[in-house]
Amino acid sequence: MTYSVADREHMSRALELAAKARYTASPNPSVGCVLVVDGQVVGEGYTRPAGGHHAEIEALNAASGTQGATAYVTLEPCSHTGKTGPCAQALIDAGISRVVIACEDPNPKVAGDGIKLLQDAGIEVACGLYEDQAREINKGFIKRHEQGLPWVLVKTAASLDGRTAMASGQSQWITTPASRKDVQRLRAASCAIITGIGTQLMDDPSLTVRITNADVGVEDSLRQPLRVVVDSHLKMSAEARMFAQPGKTLVATMDGPEQREKAVALQTAGAEVVFLAARDGHVDLYELLLELARRECNNVMVEAGAGLAGAFVAEGLLDELVCYWAPKLFGSAARPMFELPIQTIDAHLALAVKDIRQIGEDIRITLRPDKDY
Repeated sequence: MTYSVADREHMSRALELAAKARYTASPNPSVGCVLVVDGQVVGEGYTRPAGGHHAEIEALNAASGTQGATAYVTLEPCSHTGKTGPCAQALIDAGISRVVIACEDPNPKVAGDGIKLLQDAGIEVACGLYEDQAREINKGFIKRHEQGLPWVLVKTAASLDGRTAMASGQSQWITTPASRKDVQRLRAASCAIITGIGTQLMDDPSLTVRITNADVGVEDSLRQPLRVVVDSHLKMSAEARMFAQPGKTLVATMDGPEQREKAVALQTAGAEVVFLAARDGHVDLYELLLELARRECNNVMVEAGAGLAGAFVAEGLLDELVCYWAPKLFGSAARPMFELPIQTIDAHLALAVKDIRQIGEDIRITLRPDKDY
């Protein structure tokens, strides 16, 4: 398929709009839509929070006239009725003559049906323009529907010599306020934040989003991600700070009589306790991710110590690593970034650098497992 310069410009704008929804659209995908008539943009929109309008409806409602228009959409228009009606039918009813789609929707409720509905109505459909960029914006949504698992981002903050805490466990604060504010953006884009009982007992964190929609340049209010504490033996106190915070807390533990008994106090404090299968005496992290996917979590962020963070890496559950490096040295007695059972150089995990930039005085590096290594 050959696309014009105008096609590329309009789809680029649709992708910009889609990016605005990444903090508020889940569990729906982040989608942008631009409507063009005779070379002029007549309407545009992006996905609003669940239950609100999809991108196509937002664009149609904003449009001054749509007969014969071309619609540029970053994800295949839906063809089913959920909390809202099918967007493909809305485009048909609006008299759209051509639809340019960045990528197909992997949701089995759509999965090509939206395209077919448009084509059956006589609308010209082109698919694949900037597909990689569109998939990147919705990497969590796509992975959940294709693999039944959420996208797993492990975030860590370390000294220049790769240490995340002193031997005592003290870790506040390694990085600068600028980096910590940047982490808030990662939290805001996450459906769930996972931590371990070690971190919970040491730091008693709130694990809340403490920025506003204005800080990230979006109109809709930010939500509080689901807080998840991996606590195999239920050591967590019912007095934990996060129970007093807005949003929900899920405690993941192994199933057993002792855990069932201890769970009562946590449930009374406001937590939901989920009992999962065990693996090597601990909560099976793969089962935890399956559970979060069932709860429609697209993107989850792990903010944990070396043990739990290392377990996600060692078990091959890592999709992305974001590390904030502070220009400090903590020394050899301090705790490492990960506890990983790697004994030889050949057994190393290769990572590919996707982004590197300075945040305040710190350096933020984004990496992913190198599939081609």
